[in-house]
Amino acid sequence: MNRILQRAGLRAIRPAGYSLLLRPAALRLLSALLLGALALLLLGISRGSLPVPVSAIGRALFYPQSLSASQQYIVWDIRLPRLLMALLVGAMLGMAGAAMQSVTGNGLADPGLLGVKEGASVVVLTQILLFPSVSEFWRPLTGMAGGLLAALMVAALARDFSRPRFILTGLGISWIFAAGIGVFITTADARDVQTALVWMAGSLNAATWPLLAIAVCWAVPAAILLFCTARAGDVALLGNPAAIGLGVRLPQLTLLRFIAPVLLTATCVSCVGNIGFVGLMAPHLTRLLMRGGQTALLSGSALVGALLVLLGDSVGRLAFAPLQLPAGIIISLLGAPFFLLLLWQRRDRF
Repeated sequence: MNRILQRAGLRAIRPAGYSLLLRPAALRLLSALLLGALALLLLGISRGSLPVPVSAIGRALFYPQSLSASQQYIVWDIRLPRLLMALLVGAMLGMAGAAMQSVTGNGLADPGLLGVKEGASVVVLTQILLFPSVSEFWRPLTGMAGGLLAALMVAALARDFSRPRFILTGLGISWIFAAGIGVFITTADARDVQTALVWMAGSLNAATWPLLAIAVCWAVPAAILLFCTARAGDVALLGNPAAIGLGVRLPQLTLLRFIAPVLLTATCVSCVGNIGFVGLMAPHLTRLLMRGGQTALLSGSALVGALLVLLGDSVGRLAFAPLQLPAGIIISLLGAPFFLLLLWQRRDRF
């Protein structure tokens, strides 16, 4: 048995009487991605309008009182929450894209292409501009309502998750909500429009510790839900007859793994605005780098997505200084050609 597992690239461990199958190559790659994210995080902390020496980063994180007042403010109140928010948002979007692609069986599926982001954006913009006194804690909830409404509209019109028309229907719903946003932009007050445009571009400038805490509070339950249903998701990929025969309740599983990506995406939109294509690119890049089931795909997509958003934010913040470009614009410059390439590869399926 051990030889068979070794040939498949797996290793069995049995802690406390339980048996786990691990893929050492996947663990090494995940560790490398994690180290890359930490290195990029340290680089982001040290670079900016006020450079912080790398040797002082440890003191900045663990002994902030040893810094000057300006350094302490920039590191703790500006850079650190912004960079951590970039990591969290990228991880959430990566997991959302991986789950959506698995549920639909379509490599083009992404919450951003199904109207979820636009639906959430409409509701969150309404709350920000018409009801500014409402607490930020409720933004993900209202955003989830708008995103879920858009997703349900797509599901009702397409009637089948696995067909290409599911993606095309999602694009149509996205355009409808985008048109509604356009009507608002052309009729609202100039100051409100400026606020809306900066937020919609996917900017991390407004990241704060309270906003980061809100994002964590909504992201953790959705991520736990995805990982807890990962094994059943692997079984579901065998096909409906096999999954039902093995005891998987497909309607409940599909509902849970459909709602969780909507919640993750709505949380991202509510906190930092529209950052597109991460949920599309991260799962495909993960599949190119490593093998494994849903647990490995979710973990790899989370780390790759975190790297993408953190890299996009760092490029937009540092490469054009003193001008800062939102991370959403930088990532879209990469994501749009990536999406067109995927469309070209699947041109015979439409």
